[in-house]
Amino acid sequence: MPLRTAICAVLACVLPLLSLAADTPRPSKPNILLILTDDMGYGDLGCYGGEVTPTPNIDRLAAEGVKFQQFYVASPICSPSRVGYTTGMFPGRWRINSYLQTRAGDRHCEQADWLDPAAPSLARTLKDSGYATGHFGKWHMGGGRDVQDAPLPSAYGFDEHFVNCEGMGPRIPDFGVKGPEMVEGKLLPRHQFTEFFVDKAIDFLHRHKDQPFYLNVWPMDVHDPHMPSERLKKKYADSPPPQGFRNFHAVLDEYDRQIGRLLDAVRELGLEENTIIVFTSDNGPNPSFEHQRSGGLRGQKWSLYEGGIREPFIIKWKGKTTAGVVNDSTILCSVDLFPSLCKLAGVAAPADARFDGEDLSPALLGRTAARAKPLLWEYGRKPDGYLYPKPLGDKSPKVAIRDGQWKLLLNTDGTDAELYDIDADPKESSNVAAAHPEVVKRLSDQALAWRKSLP
Repeated sequence: MPLRTAICAVLACVLPLLSLAADTPRPSKPNILLILTDDMGYGDLGCYGGEVTPTPNIDRLAAEGVKFQQFYVASPICSPSRVGYTTGMFPGRWRINSYLQTRAGDRHCEQADWLDPAAPSLARTLKDSGYATGHFGKWHMGGGRDVQDAPLPSAYGFDEHFVNCEGMGPRIPDFGVKGPEMVEGKLLPRHQFTEFFVDKAIDFLHRHKDQPFYLNVWPMDVHDPHMPSERLKKKYADSPPPQGFRNFHAVLDEYDRQIGRLLDAVRELGLEENTIIVFTSDNGPNPSFEHQRSGGLRGQKWSLYEGGIREPFIIKWKGKTTAGVVNDSTILCSVDLFPSLCKLAGVAAPADARFDGEDLSPALLGRTAARAKPLLWEYGRKPDGYLYPKPLGDKSPKVAIRDGQWKLLLNTDGTDAELYDIDADPKESSNVAAAHPEVVKRLSDQALAWRKSLP
C-alpha cells in the first residue's frame, strides 16, 4: 500500500474518534469558593433587611442564588465557629469552645491551643481528590499571642495560605488598630485588609482556573473596631448616629465593593458555571447597635440567642441552584457544609469522620430538605474568662438545643431553662417552658447528656 494511501486510511479511522472526544464534555469537579465574613449581623445586608448601607454585590448574589433564613453557626464566637466549618463537627469535640487566646487563657477556658490536625478537614478531603486549595484571610484556629508553635494551615490541607495575626505562616502581623501594618514590604492600613486578601484570592483564581479548586476567602471585616477610609467616613457622615454606627456602615460599604471584585473575577474568568459560591459569616455582631444589626433578633456575638448564632447564608451555583429562592424552612448549620459540599462535588467524605452535620445538599440547590438531627451549642463554661454581651437580656444560658420548632436554653446544672417556639417567636420574646414541660424534659436530657460527653 502506498504511504499516502496508508496515512489516509489511518486518519479515516482516527479523526472520527478525535472528533467524538472533542464533542464529549470532560467531567469536571465544581470549584468551591467559601466567603466567611467576620462578625456579620443577621440584618446587616440589604437582602436581609439592612436599610442604611447599600450592599448591591452581595444582594445580587442572593438574587442569583439561594438565600437561607434559618442558617446557624456552630458557636457565637470566632474560633469554635471556624472549627465547625472546617470539620463538620461541633467544636467542643475538638476542645475548642471560645476564641483562641494566650496559653493561660486557653487553659482557663478548658480548651486546646489549636485545632488538632487529626480532625477532619474539608480542605484536606478536597485536596486528596485533586483540588488546588487556598486560604486567604482570618484563620484563628491556632497561632498568635504567645502560641507560636501552632500548625500551619498546610497541616489541614491548604496548598497556599496568607492569614491574619491569629495564625501561623505568611500573615498580617497585627490587627492594624495602632496604624498601618508592614505587609510584603508595604504599609497596609486596616481599611485595606479585605482588599489585600481579595487580591490574593483573585491571583489564586487566575493561576488555578484550569483545575478544580477550593478557596477560602475569610476577611477580617466586618469585625470591630471599624476603621474606614477618610473618603467613606465622609460619605456616611450624615447617616444615623452614633459615630461607631456610621463607621460600621462605611466599612460594610467597602466590604461589599471588595466582594464584588471577587465575584466579578469569577465571572470574567469564565468560572461561574462550575463554581459553587458560598457567602456567610462566623457569628453575630458586636456591637449590635440596639439589635439593628441582628435584624431585631435577641442577642449578639457571645450569645446563644438567635442574634449570636443565626447568620446570613447565600449559595450560588449558576445553572444548578434555582435563582431567587428564599429558603425559610430548612434549619441549616455550618457543620452541614462539609458533607453537603462533598456530595455536590462528587467527592467521598472521610469514611471515619463522625460528622455532627448532615448532607442537606438538596436544600443547597434550592429544593426542600429537612434535617434529621438536632443542633447543639455551648458557650461560657465559667463565669469569667469569657466575653459576654453587655446589653440587658442578651447574655444567654450556657447550653442550647434546636430541634424542629423548639429551641431550649439552659445552664449545665439544668437551671434557668428557657423554651422558645422559634417558628412562631424568632425573637425569643416569650419563654413557654412552663406550658411544655414534656418538651423541656426531652430536650434538657439530650442537651445535658451531649454537654457531659464533651472533653
